[in-house]
Amino acid sequence: MLIVRPAEQHLPSYIAALETGWSSDSVRGAVAAREELQEIAADQQRFLLLMEDREAKGAPVTLPDGSTVPRLPGYTRWLWDGEFCGEINFRWQPGTTELPPTCLGHIGYAVVPWKRNKGYAKQALKQFLDEVRAEGLPFIEITTDTTNVASRRAIEANGGVLVEDFVKSLQLGGAEGLRFRIFFQ
Repeated sequence: MLIVRPAEQHLPSYIAALETGWSSDSVRGAVAAREELQEIAADQQRFLLLMEDREAKGAPVTLPDGSTVPRLPGYTRWLWDGEFCGEINFRWQPGTTELPPTCLGHIGYAVVPWKRNKGYAKQALKQFLDEVRAEGLPFIEITTDTTNVASRRAIEANGGVLVEDFVKSLQLGGAEGLRFRIFFQ
């Protein structure tokens, strides 16, 4: 399994995953998948270009409660083993490790259900950290739900240190979460 830059040759497999109702947005799910399918149908090239949005030119981000917030600079990579397996993304505020309260972590990832339990999240995070390290932050934060044991294992296997148990704001779904830091040396 590799992480790849989203590209036209990968798009049919990504679309197929969205058509099942899968989305990397674990709270908005199928609604978010339909929105992405509409964006792709409207302009595939723009959709792919905004997967690398270091200047935050994309549309505002829709939160689980339906409100929107400005997009942060960021980029996405797709997990690929000959077909789309999931995605991993990085977002940040230039010049600081701080994130707005509406962004739970610097890195987020999701694996499609039919590719889970193969260690893909752990592998993707390891590969992605090499790229993210080049952004110059002393550490990154990643959060997961308290019940997501597989995600916790992937984070800890990549050096994640638990820094806090917390409850997400209602705007972000209100679930209990765990915040980890991975320090760059």
